[in-house]
Amino acid sequence: MNLTLRPPRSPRLTLGGYAILPRLLDKGRALLAGTCGEYTYHGRGTNRHFFGFTGIDPDELKTELAAGKGDGEILEWVRTKTTRQEWEIAAWSQWVTGRTPDSDAETLGEFAESVGKFTTTREDIKTWFDLLDLDDHCSFGGKA
Repeated sequence: MNLTLRPPRSPRLTLGGYAILPRLLDKGRALLAGTCGEYTYHGRGTNRHFFGFTGIDPDELKTELAAGKGDGEILEWVRTKTTRQEWEIAAWSQWVTGRTPDSDAETLGEFAESVGKFTTTREDIKTWFDLLDLDDHCSFGGKA
């Protein structure tokens, strides 16, 4: 996984119902390979929501990735580390996927500024995941 050549998977993609997880695995593998580029792995950004919801320690997950486990094996490991039910995972994934920057004026301003780095005409960028997908697309040569 070389995140200097291509972005990680979209945060919208799920593994075992968990949004963010495939992207997080891409970042972790790239971190281990020394090819993470500007992406972050530990409990920052959207990653913190996954770690907070599951109670999984980022370093423990990184250890599992370092063992060369595939996505399916990691999912089975995740399931042993959390007691979350399927309905909780589905609700959480729906919530995190639809998160908007509507908490306060400062956050709205930061969101608008971030979107403005890529486009001033698109009106469909409403959620944090919309912004991440746009950032990934534009950062690797796509047009807004």
